[in-house]
Amino acid sequence: MALQALQRQYKEILQHPIPGFRVELKDENIFEWQVGIIGPLDTIYQGGYFLSTIKFPTDYPFNPPTFTFNSPFFHPNVYSDGRLCISILHPPGDDPTSGEKAEERWNPTQTVESILLSIVSLLNDPNVSSPANVDAGVSLHLSIIYRCAKPVNKQVLYRNNRKAYEAKVKEQVELSKKDIPDDLEMPKSGTVNREFCIQRLTSFLSCRLHH
Repeated sequence: MALQALQRQYKEILQHPIPGFRVELKDENIFEWQVGIIGPLDTIYQGGYFLSTIKFPTDYPFNPPTFTFNSPFFHPNVYSDGRLCISILHPPGDDPTSGEKAEERWNPTQTVESILLSIVSLLNDPNVSSPANVDAGVSLHLSIIYRCAKPVNKQVLYRNNRKAYEAKVKEQVELSKKDIPDDLEMPKSGTVNREFCIQRLTSFLSCRLHH
């Protein structure tokens, strides 16, 4: 079933490319995809091209794939080895330890498209309540809330340290440009892509709530 599901989804993406992404198989392996993420315009990732790898389990879609950035990626929800920490890629079912509900985690209705759109959303809106990268969290001073005895205003800390965080991200944006394919024309207007992603993700989440 995994083979058929992946072949179908890959064919759909080839026929109807998702704006902001370039997807291809790695070594013709349907269980391992290379994804190029084009940094959305009007965000701190603008101008970047971030290569990543999605690996699918043999029991897909009943269990989630893994998503890993191929190069160091400074973000509160990305581990130092490039692995992305996002709820929809966590195994299905409630998790009392993290407090995540089943509806926030993986289920077989997810697709590669919904994963990619969720990742783009997470890039510019980190889940700071559960950082995977402590250094990135420290740059935002958001992780301090776990170490302080007194209540801390998250919004004030985020604003006060946003410049340092953005400077680090811009460094990785510049480094990522070496991976831009020669035949790829980087977008010059982000409005269409941004609205498309929001509409598609909103539509997908709406469908999940009604099933």
